[in-house]
Amino acid sequence: MKVTQVAIRPSPASDAMGRPALTPELLAATGARYSRNNEGLEAIISKINPANPDASVDSIFRMVDYGHQSILDMVPVAMFIDDISIWLAYYIWSLCPTAGGQESSTRYIKISPDSVISPEILGIPAEQISEWDKFIKQAFESYGKALNFWEAIAKKNPEVTKIPSSLLAENSESSQKKVGRMLRNYAFDRARYFLPIAASTNMMLSMSARGWVQLCQYLLSSPLKEPKLLGEKIKQELSLSTSRMLKHAVEKTSIVQGLQQEFKDLVKKASLLPSPHLLDPSSDLRGFIAAPCKAFLEVIATSDIQEVNIVESLQFHDNRYSWVGNSLQRLSVRFGWSAVAFAEIRDLNRHRTGSKYCPLLPQGFYSALDQIPKDVEEYPTNQKLLQNLGSIGEQSLYSAHNLMLNHDYTYIYWLLLGTQFPFEHLTTGDKFIYEGELRTGTGSHFRYAKHLHDVLDLWFQKYPASKSFVLEGSSEPE
Repeated sequence: MKVTQVAIRPSPASDAMGRPALTPELLAATGARYSRNNEGLEAIISKINPANPDASVDSIFRMVDYGHQSILDMVPVAMFIDDISIWLAYYIWSLCPTAGGQESSTRYIKISPDSVISPEILGIPAEQISEWDKFIKQAFESYGKALNFWEAIAKKNPEVTKIPSSLLAENSESSQKKVGRMLRNYAFDRARYFLPIAASTNMMLSMSARGWVQLCQYLLSSPLKEPKLLGEKIKQELSLSTSRMLKHAVEKTSIVQGLQQEFKDLVKKASLLPSPHLLDPSSDLRGFIAAPCKAFLEVIATSDIQEVNIVESLQFHDNRYSWVGNSLQRLSVRFGWSAVAFAEIRDLNRHRTGSKYCPLLPQGFYSALDQIPKDVEEYPTNQKLLQNLGSIGEQSLYSAHNLMLNHDYTYIYWLLLGTQFPFEHLTTGDKFIYEGELRTGTGSHFRYAKHLHDVLDLWFQKYPASKSFVLEGSSEPE
């Protein structure tokens, strides 16, 4: 695990124009003073000693409380975080939905077994490590077999990939490279469900110091070892640019108590669920142990917002970034699904607006086997392969369920990307339409595209006249 704070320096054009360059804390200090008088920026800058910016910060904050959160919002900080678990990256995004950033994608990158975070860092109890290592090995073996399986299907039946026939027919080097990339992504999209949540990923985040401090508070208050370690490393890097804020980046009793209460609630719900059983060899292999995923949609509108107003809000809507009227902006929308694979939750979780709710209580295991074309000849000859793939998913659910009942927080590291959880999003109408268009558009993953198609269908049942104005996509490959 490694965290690197990256400073931002002025561009040559900015230097050439003589624009001021300030340290992150000095920028916040200048903004704080800027709000307390009307002397203007140049007057404030003239009082700064460029040879000693820290002294200039201190002189300003004798008058202004630096602990005020609006001041922290003016301190920009960017960090790159290497080698954390896929689960921890998800957890960070759930705490920092408005941060800018990126994460290594399981849709475009082949993940290797040597990328798994060590059980010591994850806090896996010593007596479980041998069994956990065996589970991780089996998961990656399943991932490799699934990847080979889907690559073979795509190669023999390229029409199932939705790659345009015109592109498949082209013989130019650039076209063939594009086709090769699309074929690989088709296989990655369907094999990734067998990847363990404990596999490592990298992420970059850019947000205000306020965001970093609040993130540290949650990480340091976590009952798990990995988040605590990351919180300490972020705190160390934060000291390079915003040393005066470290007093706020600490474990918080209220967060500790809140996380404990939420986990107790999950354990109680887990105790009411039947324990997963090993797969019956005679069971149907298409879609086994996958929990039904039912979409739901609730809309709260004021009495002055009718369907005609919603249509009017979309009348100039020619792309998902274009103008949307205030009637849609004033709609409260709650939508979600009863059982979404964690692979898709990672994407749905990153939408910036509103609140998301995802209790990490496993509902089932989705493995994309329902995507196998019925007329593909490979299916009847791979019964044993598919049976083995199903077994690792069910073993994951079984182990996690038992650990939860024993109040073991590390249950999360026994899960795979195919593990299904409930997921819901509370936002406004315009942001709902944006998400529906984005997640069904070009390059969309087949599974979350289906989830958004399902919830858009519920929207069109409620507002049928809006259907021709919503730019619902067909998730063609890019």
